[in-house]
Amino acid sequence: MTFPFDALSACRAELEEEASINDAQGTFPADGLRRVRELGGLSAVLPATLGGYGFGEGCQGAIGLLHLLRLTGEGNLSLGRIVEGHVNAIRLIACYGTPEQLARAAADIHDGALFGVWVTQGAAPVRMEQTGDSIILRGEKIFASGVRQVTRALITASTADDATRMILVPLDTEHNAAPCLDGITGMRGAGAGRYDFTGTMVLSDALIGQSGDYLRQPEFSAGAWRGMAVALGGIDRLVTLLREQLCARNRAENPSQQARIGTALIAAETARLWTCKAALIAAGTDDHEAGDVAATVNLARLAVERAGLEVIELAQRGLGLSAFVKTNVVERLIRDLSTYLRQPAPDETLLEAAEWFTRRNLPRMERI
Repeated sequence: MTFPFDALSACRAELEEEASINDAQGTFPADGLRRVRELGGLSAVLPATLGGYGFGEGCQGAIGLLHLLRLTGEGNLSLGRIVEGHVNAIRLIACYGTPEQLARAAADIHDGALFGVWVTQGAAPVRMEQTGDSIILRGEKIFASGVRQVTRALITASTADDATRMILVPLDTEHNAAPCLDGITGMRGAGAGRYDFTGTMVLSDALIGQSGDYLRQPEFSAGAWRGMAVALGGIDRLVTLLREQLCARNRAENPSQQARIGTALIAAETARLWTCKAALIAAGTDDHEAGDVAATVNLARLAVERAGLEVIELAQRGLGLSAFVKTNVVERLIRDLSTYLRQPAPDETLLEAAEWFTRRNLPRMERI
């Protein structure tokens, strides 16, 4: 059984239309998510034994997942962020949870559950208090994607001795959720918001892994490649729109515009190659030191960011004021991509990766 990539690719126009319609009010892409679910996108990361496509296993699975996330991002970056968060949660459960917890998560997915990873602390960081077999949570998470749609949130919480634990929290109501639409210029459809966990009680079997697992390398850094794959879809789409709109306006033959098109194609292919390299090295961590994996993925993250920003500038310069007109899909796509590319601590990430590879070679990936 193979994943229906052609069917997902054929959905791009409808995913893009929904993204544009929903942008003004920051409406969640419910139709797009339903379509991805119907095609098996939300269960794809599960092993075949649990009804998935095995996209969470091995190099072949990594390339399949990259293709899935890229196609989703090409249609709607906000939807891509939701799917990426869902996949990230399942990956963490598979890495650090028990087989029983993964099987339970798989059953929930097949029943329609949407997972997410929420780790950004609010004014009152989430803390946990364990009494016997029960855990009481206090505090909030912010910038939580899909805050009113996620039904299984994988969150981090601090213990009494300030250790960090992962907890999978079922969310059967949205009464503690609040959107944070005001002030956000891009990715408005991702439904980011605040969730107050104060008073929430779960059983101890909701704990995933052990203390410190969330920050454990190389998985902590390696997982960033999945976000790159979604961004790659947005980059690819922006390059296509640049070419199409220049052709439609009979400006594509202009030497300056051809130079922009060529430069944009180089940037997009650079992003693809780095994303593939990151995906493959993350999938084969047994063959590389943890530091090699983390540093390579961090370099890839910065390379994709740089490529995306370059394509944005080329599109704006090539299309001129039309790239800033709200009825042009390019205007919304640039806002979404600019927001999606913003990752924490880029300077620190670059310095750490450069220091790691100053006296050792970057791993070679013969499959690329």
